[in-house]
Amino acid sequence: MRPQGAGVDGRQLDDILAAVPLPMVLIGAREQITTANAAGRALLGEGQIGRHYAIGLRQPALLAAIGAALREGITGQAPYEVIGPSATVTWLVTVTPLSNAGRPEALCAFQDVTEQELIGAFRRDFVANVSHELRSPLTTLVSIIDTLKGAARDDPAARERFLTAMQHEAQRMARLVRDLLSLSRTEAEERRRPTTPVDVADLARAVTDTLRPQAEAAGVALELETTPGLPPIPADADQLTQVLQNLIENAVKYDTLGRRVTVRVHPDKGEGMLRIDVADQGEGIEPQHLPRLTERFYRVDRSRSRGQGGTGLGLAIVKHIVNRHRGRLAIASERGRGTTVSVFLPTA
Repeated sequence: MRPQGAGVDGRQLDDILAAVPLPMVLIGAREQITTANAAGRALLGEGQIGRHYAIGLRQPALLAAIGAALREGITGQAPYEVIGPSATVTWLVTVTPLSNAGRPEALCAFQDVTEQELIGAFRRDFVANVSHELRSPLTTLVSIIDTLKGAARDDPAARERFLTAMQHEAQRMARLVRDLLSLSRTEAEERRRPTTPVDVADLARAVTDTLRPQAEAAGVALELETTPGLPPIPADADQLTQVLQNLIENAVKYDTLGRRVTVRVHPDKGEGMLRIDVADQGEGIEPQHLPRLTERFYRVDRSRSRGQGGTGLGLAIVKHIVNRHRGRLAIASERGRGTTVSVFLPTA
């Protein structure tokens, strides 16, 4: 703070503000923006210097905080949002009252809190989604229990039907909890890249052999194609097993046309990586859905996904596992011609 009579001239003040990496803006006694450091000028624009602060800083909460600092000497904070071409940047502005030769001024320091805001929004959305996913089966269970305690108490046929429904809803909640725990473990390990050599072709063969009866029960032929002589790659065998299981089970669920799911393990010469493709011949996915498929709880068809036991977390888990392996996930789909999910993994 510059105390009364300190005599800090404009050049000295500019030097002080220039040393601060955060955007800094000074509001003078005439309620004009008198100076700003380079970051502040970049934020507000060069033409705002010398103009009334309400012109350059138009958001009510910040204007109120500046007014309180100038007129009442009160320190305050206010949010300030800048809408950019691709995202909104959120700043937390600390407004500090100053005095220069007895004239009130206000110094605005801008702190970028965009990431914290996004994390907070993500947490709120995540809690809301989990609550929503659990509320439906819990409501169903409570309703069934009330019915079994009342009207269906002495009805064996109804009791058997309701117990089957209760089992279905309990299994649905168990799948959700299992996937949430799996997602949490995967995120916790994401920074540690696996180093154990794994034969991905053998792994894919074991997974397809395990899932083939399930596919046949759904009327879907499950085929495996591998390139001979593929070398082992550094990987986590358990996590790659989970990737293959999630992708193959998804493909089997949604292959309603061709009744054939093909798993291919082969080298990708273009990227110098090992590539795993899981291709179905189902209805395909509209292009607008593709970028969001790996979001948590995102479903193209919510009712169908829930009806088939989906939790909306499978592809999110796959994405984090692939990230841990420093790989890449790609999804290609065309309406009426099926969907192919490709996993690219480094060979070294």
